[in-house]
Amino acid sequence: QAQLIESGGGSVQAGGSLRLSCADSGRAFRWHGRGWFRQGPENERVFVAGIDNDSGTIYDSSVKGRFTISRDRSTSTVYLQMTDLKPEDTAIYYCAVSRSIYVTPKETDYNTWGQGTQVTVAA
Repeated sequence: QAQLIESGGGSVQAGGSLRLSCADSGRAFRWHGRGWFRQGPENERVFVAGIDNDSGTIYDSSVKGRFTISRDRSTSTVYLQMTDLKPEDTAIYYCAVSRSIYVTPKETDYNTWGQGTQVTVAA
């Protein structure tokens, strides 16, 4: 059974950078759209970024210009490069697989999820 394995979370100071990785253990999702969501303390899970089959990207306005999503199709791994991190970026970050080759900000358009990785940004 294909699984998403996330890594790269941790604790940083404001202004720092982290890179999250989401590996597809069975390379079953190489052609699917892929996304990142996050869930902060006492908040619902919200969309962060997505990359479609043609490597077209979309971002939430709160991270645009600071975060970059990319993919390596040969390994079916998706990355989220996060720069200029702010305390409000503190959350559990989840990678997800779209039901199709496209990506949208809607959580219900994704049907496979990773276990989540914690990102903590100190002021």
